[in-house]
Amino acid sequence: MSTRTGRKITGGKYVARRKKKRYEEKGQARKVKLGENKNKKQRVRGGNLKTVALKGKTINVKGKKLEIKNVVETPSNRFLARQNIITKGTIVETEKGRAKVTNRPSQEGVINGILLEK
Repeated sequence: MSTRTGRKITGGKYVARRKKKRYEEKGQARKVKLGENKNKKQRVRGGNLKTVALKGKTINVKGKKLEIKNVVETPSNRFLARQNIITKGTIVETEKGRAKVTNRPSQEGVINGILLEK
């Protein structure tokens, strides 16, 4: 068995039958950082607009806006927490205690979460 990626057992190349269509291509990676709230509107399929967050400093918890003081931990990647990047599942420190981010801020433009038990 060949260990070279993109090759057949005989050594021949796998050739793509066609290029990717525009809607199949990846978008630019967005990382929501801790800082003054900053959003951007982006055109998506069908001509619709999506509001994406670039920076955020408030989190919505049970209808109240709490200020984020610090990013404590990110279960998906510990290096993201060091860079103060907020993703789904990130645990942040607020004035009322720790909160867990329950949505994808890079897709929705806001940061929602729930308070964690102490």
